[in-house]
Amino acid sequence: MTTETHNFYERVYTVVRQIPYGRVTSYGAIAKFLGAARSARMVGYAMNGSHAKDVPAHRVVNRKGLLTGKHHFEGTNLMQQLLESEGIEVVENEIQDFEKLFWDPMREL
Repeated sequence: MTTETHNFYERVYTVVRQIPYGRVTSYGAIAKFLGAARSARMVGYAMNGSHAKDVPAHRVVNRKGLLTGKHHFEGTNLMQQLLESEGIEVVENEIQDFEKLFWDPMREL
């Protein structure tokens, strides 16, 4: 990993650590906040490598509220279970009331 990529990942982790309990955001919203609007996929890569870094990666989903990163969590349903433990309803891998639960770093930070 290059120094530039590492620094980007660390900036992503700083944002993700600020997502409140019971709220979610998207890869694209984080990328936009970091001034890299076309880098949603890079945010996803950062989430894949975040599990040992005390980062609540389960709170980051795609722009439609789908749990597209769930296969990167241990077990079959860990991402969904973590979200549900925070009171977030998930039906068929989709967050219910996504708009209401959405946390936008552009407005919140």
